[in-house]
Amino acid sequence: MDWHALHPDRVLILDFGSQYTQLIARRVRESHVYCEIHPCTMALEAVLSYRPKGIILSGGPSSVHDAEAPMAPRDLFSMGIPVLGICYGMQLMAHLLGGEVERAQHREYGPALVDVEEPAVLFQDIDPKEVRVWMSHGDRIVALPPGFRILARSANSPVAAMGDLSRKLFGVQFHPEVAHTPCGRTLLDNFLFHVCGCKPTWTMKSFVDSAIAAVRQKVGSDRVLCALSGGVDSSVVAVLLHKAVGDQLQCIFVNNGLLRKGEAETVERVFRDHFEINLVSVNATDLFLSRLKGVTDPEQKRKIIGNLFIEVFEKEAAKLRGTRYLAQGTLYPDVIESVSFKGPSATIKTHHNVGGLPERMKLELIEPLRELFKDEVRQLGRELGLPERIIMRHPFPGPGLAIRIIGEVTPESLRILRHADAIVLEELEAENWYDRVWQAFAVLLPVRSVGVMGDERTYEQVLAIRAVESVDAMTADWARLPYDLLGRLSNRIINEVPGVNRVVYDISSKPPSTIEWE
Repeated sequence: MDWHALHPDRVLILDFGSQYTQLIARRVRESHVYCEIHPCTMALEAVLSYRPKGIILSGGPSSVHDAEAPMAPRDLFSMGIPVLGICYGMQLMAHLLGGEVERAQHREYGPALVDVEEPAVLFQDIDPKEVRVWMSHGDRIVALPPGFRILARSANSPVAAMGDLSRKLFGVQFHPEVAHTPCGRTLLDNFLFHVCGCKPTWTMKSFVDSAIAAVRQKVGSDRVLCALSGGVDSSVVAVLLHKAVGDQLQCIFVNNGLLRKGEAETVERVFRDHFEINLVSVNATDLFLSRLKGVTDPEQKRKIIGNLFIEVFEKEAAKLRGTRYLAQGTLYPDVIESVSFKGPSATIKTHHNVGGLPERMKLELIEPLRELFKDEVRQLGRELGLPERIIMRHPFPGPGLAIRIIGEVTPESLRILRHADAIVLEELEAENWYDRVWQAFAVLLPVRSVGVMGDERTYEQVLAIRAVESVDAMTADWARLPYDLLGRLSNRIINEVPGVNRVVYDISSKPPSTIEWE
């Protein structure tokens, strides 16, 4: 989909390797301005053809004095397009335009206070007295390029912000995109709206109309196949495509027997009955469990489940004649990963369910969400009328409960885990904790412990509860659930789930642990 033509107010973000580059894009999108991330190696001709209203240079781990420091063409600053350099982006701007950058005697990482000397433009509507910001740099600017003036200082940075107002070139030494810079949103909005002249036209309401028109044009009279899992991404794709092409869409839902309680029934009720989408539902529980019999290695489990999904999906798809497209829920972070300045990934991350399908089935991919971040997909789901519980559903791994059973997957272990997991989610819902955590679930451990029930000795299984808080799953911290809630979870699971006599709570963060156990 070509958003260049659809969104005249757009911003280009050039990535110099910062860990915060995606966060810059999310902040710009949150202000309803369309933006894209491209590597800093983007050719000047490509920058011009993109026709941005403004350019943001990200931070990065390098020093401008490093032999292999990433650079940008000097002409980038003489095209008449407003530029905002952040951290390394500001140092690079100063370096290329005749300023002086040197190693700081004291590196500055973490919170800092800056004094605003010129409140106009970037610092408009920001209290100029001791502005709190987040620093992360080892170099500093000691001499301004010609035409620039100091907009703010800090104790360790004689130039904490600079600007050439006539050429609309600005730089900040700190990171306005992070939550630790409280005025960051206002500063970015000042650049977007007052400097670049952008209008807040990027909304999911406008996306719906444009995406439907683009899908209709691409698909024409052909048929589209969609692998529907019930997760938010595939659900939004299915409903969007159905609004675009109606009965030309065929969804296939494979019940692998590894789903949570009631999930298969929910998918059929929502998509077949409510949205009236053509849906083929395949119950392949026995097939999946037979292939998983005796398997304990987590990677082997994943491969068996992924390959078997393709096998079942292909068999069902072969019954449908005249299909040309396969819909996939690729999101913008997947696209960014493939063009990152740090180097393209060996493979772009795809959902395990559809990996390998386009090549094997000779279908063309259609990816209507590839411009969106996860939070935008959820907003889009609301615009399309999806139930809130699907929109805000916790992430669920492709291999399902199989990787939350440590050891062999059996009908009995699935019965225990499915029942316990349902109790975890019910209690979190009841106490309004479900939407306060990124993810919560139960894990069945290959451990037995001694217990006492009704004056009798028991020797049964141990179940772990995992609940984490996160923004993007790159890092996560264990959720501080109230003791009373943890107590109810333990009591209900032990009393209601035969086979469990002990419950433990996982208090590990990511890193060093992962969110899932396998």
